[in-house]
Amino acid sequence: MSQAARVDAIYRYPVKGLSPQELPAAHLAVGATLPADRLYAIENGPCGFDPVAPAYFPKIRFLMLMRNERLAALKTHYDEASHTLIVHSDSEEAARGDLRTAEGRAAIERFFVRYCAGDLRGPPKVLFGQNHSFSDVAKKVISIINLASVAALETAIGVPVHPLRFRGNLYVTGWPAWHEFDLIGQEIAIGKSARLKGVKRIERCAATDVDPDLGVRDLSVPRTLLQSFGHTDCGIYAEVIAAGDIARGDAVTVSAMAR
Repeated sequence: MSQAARVDAIYRYPVKGLSPQELPAAHLAVGATLPADRLYAIENGPCGFDPVAPAYFPKIRFLMLMRNERLAALKTHYDEASHTLIVHSDSEEAARGDLRTAEGRAAIERFFVRYCAGDLRGPPKVLFGQNHSFSDVAKKVISIINLASVAALETAIGVPVHPLRFRGNLYVTGWPAWHEFDLIGQEIAIGKSARLKGVKRIERCAATDVDPDLGVRDLSVPRTLLQSFGHTDCGIYAEVIAAGDIARGDAVTVSAMAR
């Protein structure tokens, strides 16, 4: 058993590219994402997505922060019980719709026709696929961000770096900076029963240059990572290998996987 740590925060992103939702707790299922994470996406021009047979598409096919930074200026709320998305722009409600219905999706789509007019390659369309997650990677994973690594980047860049720039699911405190990279292939235990396996470092793109509150590009995160640390990575992806409930404050321990 090696470094001990704890879960500092849990976040999900019900609609790809839009606001995070902080959760006090969550249930992790084997081979699944955080519940309702990237459950919906907004197609930016036809991509051929089939909701009956949902498949992975690269993030450039959707509205997302790497290219559409003004999305971060929106404040959105997703109600899981009613599947209703509420969009606030300039502190006022700008759109509301039940994403299960054609009428609700159309209300959201009309807003993005106006709001992202200069970025659109075709009609924006709210997408959903049963048991599908519009993640940046094809495999269903949980993203883990080490807050000490964010602090190291902050020191290198010389200004505050909001951890939500990295749009992670689990934020962990108690590890040394960059310790997460040593966890590829290792078992990560959270709480009483949840177990994950580290599978891949997360390479960072220009989305992290965007201020998550203001929706403007104000930093050069990938470039600073490369210049200061010799890589452009921050955080790791992990697969859930044993189901369990997790909560903010839970202990996180790491051990080698049995061969």
